[in-house]
Amino acid sequence: MRLFVAVLPPVEALQDLADAVAPVRGLPGADRLRWTAVDAWHLTLAFLGEVPAERVPELEAALAAVAEGHPAHTLRLAGGGRFGDRVLWAGVEGQDWALRRLAEAVHEATAGVVGETDAFTFHPHLTLARAGSSHGRRRAEQRAAAGRLAALAQALEGHRGPEWEAAELHLMRSAQEGGAVRHTSLRSWPLARWEAGPQ
Repeated sequence: MRLFVAVLPPVEALQDLADAVAPVRGLPGADRLRWTAVDAWHLTLAFLGEVPAERVPELEAALAAVAEGHPAHTLRLAGGGRFGDRVLWAGVEGQDWALRRLAEAVHEATAGVVGETDAFTFHPHLTLARAGSSHGRRRAEQRAAAGRLAALAQALEGHRGPEWEAAELHLMRSAQEGGAVRHTSLRSWPLARWEAGPQ
């Protein structure tokens, strides 16, 4: 099973972002991107890749322990940005330090089950759209693609969504269905109910 761990924003936050993204999708160059569906929007904490079914119970136990040790926290979807000439994303504000700590704990806990992954790096974001592969593209085409993404990200700069509580940790399955990727929450755990504060 192809798995990842995520925090899922509530419907209200996703709808607010969808409303902000709608006019951006009409801007020049936006039609060259593959836009992700609203029901697939999430904040990835760790991508686990292919995990054998027999390892899932151990993985679930590790994630349950992480959830017990990290508090629910307040976030909002805000602003936009890009990763080079490939990805357009919406940003995260609020108690993002708590989200970062949660992601780091998930990374450490899951590495013990699925094996060591890449060094921990985490940039909280929600992927909105992807460009085609830059492999084989000429430098001028890559610069143009990066310019288009920069303009689209700038159009999202002023967006500030409603605050919401990140209160659950989700183990997600990613599966290809009829040409589209579908994400399903296999299991979730409530985050702790103590005050989140920098330490």
